[in-house]
Amino acid sequence: MRILSGSALPNIPWEDKPADCKEAIWRFTGNPIIGRDGNKRSNSVFNSAVVPFGDGFAGVFRCDSRSISMDLFAGFSKDGYHWEIQDDPIQFIGADKEIAPREYRYDARITLLEGKYYITWCNGYHGPTIGVAWTEDFKTFHQLENAFLPFNRNGVLFPRKVNGMYMMLSRPSDNGHTPFGDIYLSQSKDLEFWGRHRFVFSTIKSDYSAWQSTKVGPGPAPIETDEGWLLIYHGVLTTCNGFVYRVGTALLDIDEPWKVKYRSKDYLMAPWELYECVGDVPNVVFPCAALTDKDTGRIAIYYGCADTVTGLAFTTVDELVRFTKEHSV
Repeated sequence: MRILSGSALPNIPWEDKPADCKEAIWRFTGNPIIGRDGNKRSNSVFNSAVVPFGDGFAGVFRCDSRSISMDLFAGFSKDGYHWEIQDDPIQFIGADKEIAPREYRYDARITLLEGKYYITWCNGYHGPTIGVAWTEDFKTFHQLENAFLPFNRNGVLFPRKVNGMYMMLSRPSDNGHTPFGDIYLSQSKDLEFWGRHRFVFSTIKSDYSAWQSTKVGPGPAPIETDEGWLLIYHGVLTTCNGFVYRVGTALLDIDEPWKVKYRSKDYLMAPWELYECVGDVPNVVFPCAALTDKDTGRIAIYYGCADTVTGLAFTTVDELVRFTKEHSV
């Protein structure tokens, strides 16, 4: 299996798979890589996105403040492990005055698309919707129109046009914590007006695959491979102790990415470690970013842990594609 999107990334954060590890994804031994105190006012740093930038890395981080406001902050790293996150939130420019006022911003994704870094996030506008902006330097951020009406979350752009159209995955929601949710794909000619909405996949309402029975949502930007678009996503189970978030994968058709070729029946990652089980929202692993090295097939996944801290995990395109096909619904 080969990664087709992106480029070589010889400085990708990496640890070899432990000899006794039976999992397709393995955690960084130094987790969590970012604690609660990511900047001067942060209560928690989680559900954030990173990309290669210059000779290092840049990111957009969800830092909930000690007054528990939700906002996005730029950050930079030389090695992908140690991050300097700015103390002041991103100030977006250029938005129509109707949508410019901030209500809340959280759970960003970043996609390098046509030479610009596009950020999508859950943006407050009379309820949650998908905010869209772009930057070239992670200093100036140009805000575009919101992609959709409320209510929607987990907007994720594809890294290139498909059949001449920009593509975005999302998960329609409600104004609360959303005890439901399926994944849809929307298309645009200009990144402003979105339509041609297509159903991708839904929850599974039985113990055939109960870990994804309450809601599902897209994670990092899809990875283009010679087997199709590799999607890392989250699935949620409702238990007597609340929601539990786990990680799965799917392979989508390369030309019609609303068509699912394979989708994991078993989860690949779950809240097993203490920092994933204990926090402001317990029992959550929530992937938002995946660095890839085209030459080696290595993948480094950044994920939120218990809505409190940020973790890092590793895998390869071979591991994920093989697991998805061998454990497909």
